[in-house]
Amino acid sequence: MKAMAPSPFSLALFVPGDRPEWFATAAASQPDAIILDLEDAVAPSAKEAARSSLRCDFTHLPVLLRINPVGTPWHEQDLEVAARLPLAAIVVPKAEEVEDLARVALHHRVVALIETARGMALARDIACSGSVTRLAFGSLDYIADLGCDHSRNSLQTARAELVLASRLGGLAAPLDGVTTNVSDGAVVRDDARYAKGLGFGGKLLIHPRQVDPTREGFRPTAAEADWARQVLDSGDGAAKVDGAMVDEPVRIRARAILANEGSLKRLD
Repeated sequence: MKAMAPSPFSLALFVPGDRPEWFATAAASQPDAIILDLEDAVAPSAKEAARSSLRCDFTHLPVLLRINPVGTPWHEQDLEVAARLPLAAIVVPKAEEVEDLARVALHHRVVALIETARGMALARDIACSGSVTRLAFGSLDYIADLGCDHSRNSLQTARAELVLASRLGGLAAPLDGVTTNVSDGAVVRDDARYAKGLGFGGKLLIHPRQVDPTREGFRPTAAEADWARQVLDSGDGAAKVDGAMVDEPVRIRARAILANEGSLKRLD
């Protein structure tokens, strides 16, 4: 199995590509990365205008670009525009075929957005292909493809598969899909905490209001951090902490918790 890549703490905020007046505002909310979107957030009639509005000079944060899927009338033109921008990566939606991802990866780092049944079935091949830097979950398109609910029970298997595929491919932990609620910070924070518990390394966001509660959800709680310190203070061999046995696998988990404490790392 490949060595696991570092798991950066990643909050990636989508911004419609045809709303350049929102670019700087989105960056000011201080996510870890901005994703300029040419796909779902842009109507077909506005695709050309959106491409002409793209820029990266509004922020020092990494800027990614979500292009339109392979096979759509806009895909090739999106790639032509992307070649002229200093992008951190291309987000490829409805990722399925390794060959298509490899072609994009010739010129850009690639985040593969898994959001179809076929893409999920091929997630391990995609993660192990060497063509992608990360997987992300397009949960809304995924439920549309399968006809299931956008609920934790319905999507738990899919989420677990992306975490496993990323590990098999030696990639950083994947990015979870969006939370549609943009008003209730408690809901957003709870979704982030749930994703963290499943092994995700970050989350896709759709509104600046989601940045702070998502960051809080992924950050270790005070109780988690205290437990991790106790574990690491217990020595090197087998020991007992709060009545529970501790050995090296438990210490690996404790080190990971403390590595994320107060750490806000960008998406790479």
